[in-house]
Amino acid sequence: MLRIAKEALTFDDVLLVPAHSTVLPNTADLSTQLTKTIRLNIPMLSAAMDTVTEARLAIALAQEGGIGFIHKNMSIE
Repeated sequence: MLRIAKEALTFDDVLLVPAHSTVLPNTADLSTQLTKTIRLNIPMLSAAMDTVTEARLAIALAQEGGIGFIHKNMSIE
């Protein structure tokens, strides 16, 4: 039986309207909880596809606080 844990939205479900804000970019907290034990400093992750994530991208994302999923066919070198 399918159970829905909570409501989720996609890009087509929301509309962002540009407006003036008093929030300064350097004070905004973009961190998010990926799993119970993994917290990301930025809400960015890359797909485990050979045309998307290689070692360079995975390392760069990790250095900035995100995560890059490397694909199964990637060489260990």
